[in-house]
Amino acid sequence: MRSSQPLRRAGADATGPFTVSLSPEDAGWAFSGLRVLDLPAGGRQDLETGADELLVLPLTGACTVTVTTDTGITGGGGAGGGGSADPENMPSAHTRTFALQGRADVFSAVTDHLYVPMGATLTITSAGGGRFALPSARASRRLPVSHRRADEVRVELRGAGTCSRQVNNYALGNDLDTDHLLVCEVLTPGGNWSSYPPHKHDVHSEVERELEEIYYFEVAPGPDGPGFAFHRTYGTADRPLELTEEVRTGDVVLIPHGYHGPSMAAPGYDLYYLNVMAGPASDQQWLMTDDPRHHWIRDTWADQEIDPRLPMTSTPAEGREGHT
Repeated sequence: MRSSQPLRRAGADATGPFTVSLSPEDAGWAFSGLRVLDLPAGGRQDLETGADELLVLPLTGACTVTVTTDTGITGGGGAGGGGSADPENMPSAHTRTFALQGRADVFSAVTDHLYVPMGATLTITSAGGGRFALPSARASRRLPVSHRRADEVRVELRGAGTCSRQVNNYALGNDLDTDHLLVCEVLTPGGNWSSYPPHKHDVHSEVERELEEIYYFEVAPGPDGPGFAFHRTYGTADRPLELTEEVRTGDVVLIPHGYHGPSMAAPGYDLYYLNVMAGPASDQQWLMTDDPRHHWIRDTWADQEIDPRLPMTSTPAEGREGHT
């Protein structure tokens, strides 16, 4: 197990071709994980999902993913799933190949993506090179492999005024079946606040779900160099936690509990973050509660326009809700 510090600077958890490599054990919790794979042109990476389900989510570039699963297994409690030890009764392997078109970068477009279940092997290759996020969750059911096109991504514009942001839902609030994994990404124009009002999801109730969360940040550069943003996470009286830090491209924040937000894009620097969430419930519900001291902020949005800079990327579908 690595350091349980909530802020992990870019490169702190790098391993081989992975600029981020965080398992649930590395994070010091039970479910959520993230790897970011950096492939050169012509590069290849072989992987096993083991006890995890994951998405292959291009950040930059395109890739081809070959996935091998055992047919006939729909559940099981570990990397190998179920199945009989008798070779005559062992399920046969099934291999499929998927071409992910990807995108130039996270600020230009949404992307197609691939869901890969537990107990699978996969090979990722990229003719032109790129970076590919692999958000993951510890799983207990083996579900079907699923390739989703970019035009199937549900895109929302949330908030208003300086709280306007864009949310791209990949494994959240849609019909992609996952066991524990929830994934979305948020785009915040320079000068705006997102993940606001501050909210939490650290207990299981009718209005909240217990979800460990990972934030992975990228910040658009300015004409003279890299950009920056700020992020805050804070706990409650019985579970103290305090983090208010500048974040830059490649930084990661781990949120085991407590309120998180805002994430603030500095003027002139657009902000992106990938949210990876998972917890003990397998109902695919993202339920949160605002810090009651700041919930009133939502009422101010009714009289404000959405920031005209949104949507920031090509958006196959648009909507509007009230949070992230």
